[in-house]
Amino acid sequence: MATTARLWSRLAAASANKINPRVISSGQGAYLTIEGKDYLNFCSSHYLGFAEEPRLKRAAKDAIDKYGLGTGYRTLSGTHALHIELERKIAEFKGTEAAVCFTSAYAANASAVQTLLSKEDIVVSDQLNHASIIDAVRVTGVKNKFAYAHSDMTDLEKKLQTAAELQKTPKSNGENPLILIVTDGVFSMDGDLPPLPKIVELAKKYDALTMVDDAHGEGVLGKGGRGVVNHFGLEGEVDIEIGSLSKAFSVMGGFIAAKQPLIDHYMMNARQRLMSIALTIPDTAALIEAVNMLGESELLVSKLWDNVHYLRKGFTEMGFDIGHSETPIIPVMLGDEDYAKEFSARLFEEGVFASPIVFPMVARGKARVRVIVSASFSKEDCDVGLAAFKRVQEAMEIEKARA
Repeated sequence: MATTARLWSRLAAASANKINPRVISSGQGAYLTIEGKDYLNFCSSHYLGFAEEPRLKRAAKDAIDKYGLGTGYRTLSGTHALHIELERKIAEFKGTEAAVCFTSAYAANASAVQTLLSKEDIVVSDQLNHASIIDAVRVTGVKNKFAYAHSDMTDLEKKLQTAAELQKTPKSNGENPLILIVTDGVFSMDGDLPPLPKIVELAKKYDALTMVDDAHGEGVLGKGGRGVVNHFGLEGEVDIEIGSLSKAFSVMGGFIAAKQPLIDHYMMNARQRLMSIALTIPDTAALIEAVNMLGESELLVSKLWDNVHYLRKGFTEMGFDIGHSETPIIPVMLGDEDYAKEFSARLFEEGVFASPIVFPMVARGKARVRVIVSASFSKEDCDVGLAAFKRVQEAMEIEKARA
């Protein structure tokens, strides 16, 4: 068989096993409409309910009426006054000197690593970091990269000691290699936080830069949702902060927030910015309004955490293992992959959409149904979800006992 024929044969075989996602025909609110029926939305990262927020919708509509839809390349004719305003407001919100936006947080992570490091620099990364960080390091082609055991500061220091020895050998340009420590701000499978104060302390000890991907911390942690760096009182201590504009902010895009010289470097050199289109007019206008709302009031963030505490208490009282989550990501630990898939399917039959998380997304034997909490939930919504989990739990335990 010819090489291209084998390719098409392999692709056709793989297509037979494809899994089609459920198709949503509503907004991303507390409930999702799927095939004409409403389901409690326990699986979207719209933490603050901004996906259906009237103020954001009005801002987008008004901007369309005034400026239209599209933009362009930021280096040519695509830098709009709204882009400048958004980046200024993000920097003010985050307490950094400057910020630069991208069309996704994936692109922001790629830019942050690829634009700063060369193949001869050094990366030390938490082993459970997001795939976009792993890909960013791969694309950069860094030869000396180390993964430390998840949130294990003893192992991180061992890796930094090795990196420090490697740093003594100059690069081909005569400079010593940079060391970059990278961690998620919130680990999205378990909802736990990194020991960021200790990471910063070790970075200073070993002359390393720090980068935090706070995709699930923006709008959630810290004062008024300013993120994990603010949560730990480390403003100005972390070199690179990555944020998502599609989770708590419920629109699209990502950003890097840092000191002005570093942001200038990204603006002039990041290929993901230079060679890609800018955020659209309505997206940018809606994001400005989202940042405005978070700056005005902490009520939505407070409501989010009220719901988190309520659901955690409910799951715990029902005997569920919810791991070590410190955030609105609540992993209901079930262990077996097939059991987790069946549990999720039965929840869907009960009117609750909560995703099973199984290997390879997590280690074998660590399967769970992941619940993501939103400020859009009422207490009644939370009770509906808890009751569904209880019914499914009881039914599957009875069936297991009979087997």
